[in-house]
Amino acid sequence: MEFPFDINQLFSERVTILDHTLVAGRKSAGRPDLQALITTVIDEIGRASAKAQQLTAPITSASKLQSQRHQVYLLKDGERNGGHGVVVGFLKVGCKKLFLLDRQGVHIEAEPLCVLDFYIAENVQRHGYGLELFDFMLQHKNLEPVLMAYDRPSIKFLSFLAKHYCLTQSVPQVNNFVVFEGFFPNRTAAQLRKVPLKKQDGEIKPYSLMEREVIRQEQRALPWPFAPPHTPQRSVSSQCSHSLSVGSSPSGAPLRALRDNRDKSPQSTLAERCRARRTR
Repeated sequence: MEFPFDINQLFSERVTILDHTLVAGRKSAGRPDLQALITTVIDEIGRASAKAQQLTAPITSASKLQSQRHQVYLLKDGERNGGHGVVVGFLKVGCKKLFLLDRQGVHIEAEPLCVLDFYIAENVQRHGYGLELFDFMLQHKNLEPVLMAYDRPSIKFLSFLAKHYCLTQSVPQVNNFVVFEGFFPNRTAAQLRKVPLKKQDGEIKPYSLMEREVIRQEQRALPWPFAPPHTPQRSVSSQCSHSLSVGSSPSGAPLRALRDNRDKSPQSTLAERCRARRTR
């Protein structure tokens, strides 16, 4: 990608590493004019990458890079454009906390280095620039590609990984990230943490209706001084249980006799008199 300013004056190295400071070496430190040019380059290559991937919005920009702890590896060809240089492509990486599934379906929490955006200009593709840039990043990070995660890789990028790094067998995930066989066995226990299974939601009940009824019956069975007050509306069974519980206390014997005499019907009284006459 060509720009109306000298790329070689802006980026002295063939591969420049940019972070949230937007400083490309000592030359651009404390130079707002140079940082404005770096912002223009990052925004332009970010839009080109989004267009190539058919995304609705760029995922790489100078403002996003300033607000995130990511790194951009920018590759240039200093001999093109009449010696002013061109930007060939870029690679953006950063660590992300991910919840992944291993081959057995176990949830694993990890924070690997992820490839977040990768773009080589269309007119210089298949010239080895992508492999040069990716190898530079791996050497700088001292990392194997199988230990990385890849955010929404395109078909071209997957073919690139299979051709140059033999990464073909991916482990299915429920998110947009792709990890390959060897990601989990080659990481230490400190880098991986099993996520405990979520406890199944049960019934939310302080105590059930049956337990409430047992508590209510226990309260009714208490002696008279300790029994709780009752509402006027109650069932026949509760009235019977209450009368029996009250009568069971020593102090409630006269009251029980009074209730027994009062509750007797005229038919039962007549039957008792006839029985008494027969005995006499």
